[in-house]
Amino acid sequence: MTTTAPPGTDTVTGPASDRPGGLRRIGLKAGRTAQGPGLVFVVPFLLVFALFLVWPIVHGLWMSFTDSSLALRDTAFVGFDNYAEAFGDPDVWSSLGNTVVFTAISSVPLVLIALAMALLVHSGLAGQWAWRLAFFAPYLLPVTVVTLIWTWLYQPELGLANQFLDTIGMAPVGWLSDESVAMWSIAALTVWWTVGFNFLLYLAALQSLPSTYYEAAALDGAGAWRRLWSIALPQLRRTTALVAMLQVLASLKVFDQIYILTKGGPNGSTRPVLEYVYDVGFTGYRLGYASAVSYLFFALVIVVSLVQLRLFRQED
Repeated sequence: MTTTAPPGTDTVTGPASDRPGGLRRIGLKAGRTAQGPGLVFVVPFLLVFALFLVWPIVHGLWMSFTDSSLALRDTAFVGFDNYAEAFGDPDVWSSLGNTVVFTAISSVPLVLIALAMALLVHSGLAGQWAWRLAFFAPYLLPVTVVTLIWTWLYQPELGLANQFLDTIGMAPVGWLSDESVAMWSIAALTVWWTVGFNFLLYLAALQSLPSTYYEAAALDGAGAWRRLWSIALPQLRRTTALVAMLQVLASLKVFDQIYILTKGGPNGSTRPVLEYVYDVGFTGYRLGYASAVSYLFFALVIVVSLVQLRLFRQED
């Protein structure tokens, strides 16, 4: 008597789905089926990414090789002339120097003060929620509000800063009008405004440290300072590297508070590179040259980022 095998079943090897080849075909079909809905969700993001990031980057790079202008319709290819002019432009170098100075005098306190604030809160200080709110609240304010507050603080006659100097018998200071003081004034504003973000990063890192380290050190007789130097700070090395990298990049890209407060003055002593790009492109109408300067600055930022990454990896 003969029997008939059911469909999809081999009389020798069994069901087709049990064979390696059959499983592979089923997996490929399932993968192709899953790709369809996935692409539906990915395509909108890719379109927005290409429209608002990739295309502006490519178009701006092309503009840097032309004499594109807001005042003229015709555009001619000029090759590397814009880049050659930028290297010989003293205003580019002066604005770059201002940017480097601001980065140096703002990044260091933004890292150290944030660390001190996080250690203070993590030490179990009374009123934890009030300290956290006070430290982080300024970071939530928009730049226009921050600059308005500090404009009144720096006001020559009625400002709180000069009134304090007057009470201790010191002469008033031109916080935003003195070339030797203006950049320091802007750096102080920036530290007060943005230190809250770095504070949160450090506080999160401190709270993630195992408490067993501190308990073991306390049993060995280590005091608070010894636990700080031997346990907390070494464990925060990666967080410090992250905070330092983010802060340097953010300071290099400074624009808003300087433009609103001083517009690069007095006498260009506070004008950063990005403000010079804005002035050249939208006040001088030279979009091609402004694009070249911006791409040179972009290359500098990339180099700084790579150097920081290499240094931090060597330390690790």
